[in-house]
Amino acid sequence: MSDPRLRQLTIKTGVVKRLSKEKTVYEKEVVTQRNRIDKLKTEGADDHVLRKQEEVLQESMMMVPDCQRRLAKAFDDLSEMIKNEEELKESDQYVAAVAILEDAKVNLPH
Repeated sequence: MSDPRLRQLTIKTGVVKRLSKEKTVYEKEVVTQRNRIDKLKTEGADDHVLRKQEEVLQESMMMVPDCQRRLAKAFDDLSEMIKNEEELKESDQYVAAVAILEDAKVNLPH
């Protein structure tokens, strides 16, 4: 990997992959937390416990748009690099980057 462009391609691919996964995790956390709160309400949990769980839910919900924004920027950066470095298309890093971009599309707004 003597070409510095390959190194940059690998880094940008990793960022998109990580942010895509992070967004999915936060979305799942929101659902899990909502279910936990509903369960606590039906069990008649203490108000203090419910308030704390609501705070956790709000924090998770705030992270989703933040991840979305960072993912969109990283996606655009990697897409731009793919367009500009087509002579690298034979490399494993280029192929991996294209695959990650395809996978990440489901986590972007349509």
